[in-house]
Amino acid sequence: MNRYPANNNSAIPGEYRVVAESLFPPESFLPVPGPELKAAGAFANALGIGSEYRRVLALERNTSELHAFLGHFQNNLDLLIQKTWVEKADETRKEKLQDEIPPFMALIEQGNFQQALEEFGKVLEELAYLFFGAQSAKDDFTEYAFRIDGQIGLFWWYGGKLASLKNQGGDVPSGEALWAVLLIGLCYLTNF
Repeated sequence: MNRYPANNNSAIPGEYRVVAESLFPPESFLPVPGPELKAAGAFANALGIGSEYRRVLALERNTSELHAFLGHFQNNLDLLIQKTWVEKADETRKEKLQDEIPPFMALIEQGNFQQALEEFGKVLEELAYLFFGAQSAKDDFTEYAFRIDGQIGLFWWYGGKLASLKNQGGDVPSGEALWAVLLIGLCYLTNF
């Protein structure tokens, strides 16, 4: 997913740069072994979801509490998609995106976080289009999102960086690290 250019770290305001580059270092410093849990927690704090993030991260897999959280995420995401106003021609995009949510949720339930992150990147790309229209495909989208609100800009920058975690023959981050990064987006959209 890199339909909207998120590789440009120069769009990140100074107050977010350290926390953002700790989670996703600038490409000149790659390859990296993967995100660290401490960096993911600091990023969640910057997005204003730190306490919820830590609470959910501490949950055991396959518990009713985690399933309830995932249900809240799915319900909120569905509401976000449904309530987004789009041109008549884009209604099919909304429907298609809603159809992609159950398979994405199944990947999370299976613990396939690498594939779930890839799919989440695609979901966020479409969601950005539904929210921002054609602006989401422009080179200055990240900068545009930061002008709207710092945390919103940081979130969409994160969404664009998810593709950098794709296994390209190098070291793959651990499942725990991938879950931590995925959980940032899940918590943010659950509380959006």
